[in-house]
This record gives sequence, structure tokens and C-alpha cells, in this order.
Amino acid sequence: MLFPADVIAAEIAADAAVAADASAVIDNKSRYKMSTEPSKVIETFPNPNPGRDYEIEISTLEFTCVCPKTGQPDFAEITVNYVPDELCLELKSLKLYYWSYRNEGAFHEAVTNKIMDDLVSACQPRKMTITGNFNVRGGLHTVVKVSYQK
Repeated sequence: MLFPADVIAAEIAADAAVAADASAVIDNKSRYKMSTEPSKVIETFPNPNPGRDYEIEISTLEFTCVCPKTGQPDFAEITVNYVPDELCLELKSLKLYYWSYRNEGAFHEAVTNKIMDDLVSACQPRKMTITGNFNVRGGLHTVVKVSYQK
């Protein structure tokens, strides 16, 4: 039979073990690795309705790259509107693709056009528009819109 003091002692020992394990995690960064990494690979899947024109809109508020002049971070909302042909964009790979720009220096115009080139190459849509709505930098707000049509 456990007495209250025994229960308290057991709880303190358990807490100490958890704290020791947590400090080991902090000290040993390789112990826990992220399950995903940034990637330039854009995956696709077969269009479930290739005989019909329909529009898909994908938007993220979390796009970041780096200003090539200052090294400061740039933040943007990237919106992709497209009419798929035979293939659709797979969303997790698109998220990882966007993430791959986080530490890359890129002008707004260049990165928006590069995203267009890569997405068109991956899924060969009937048509696509990409809008890069970049946050204000130096008092200037930039919106870059790129269009493609087969």
C-alpha cells in the first residue's frame, strides 16, 4: 500500500525523469528530426475529371524568400488558380516546394515567374495564373501576376 508521501516521491521521480529526457532532446538535436524537409519536387496526381474544365485555387499566406539586395525576409501571399488537364498538383509537395524558397534570395518578379515555370512543368495545366501579393517593403507594395495558357 502506498502512502501519500510515497506517491509524492514517485511523482517527483517521474517529473525528474521527464525533465532529464527533455534536456537530452535539447542537447541532442539529431535525436528528433523533422518528418519533412523543404523540397523542389512537385508531385501530381491524376485529374479525377479530365473531360471537364474546372478551376482550382490554392493560396498560402506563408510564402517567404529573402531580398537579394538586403538579405531581409520577404513575405507574400501566393495564389495559384489553374484549370487542370491530365494532372493536379499535390498539396503537401507544393507546401514543401514553397518552403524551399525560405532562405533563397529572389526578386518578387523572378520568384513568381519561377514558380509559374515549375508548376506548369509539373502538371501541364490548360491554363494557370499565379499571383504573388508581397508585403510592403521600403514603403512599396508589389503584386506580381503571371498567366499561362496552352
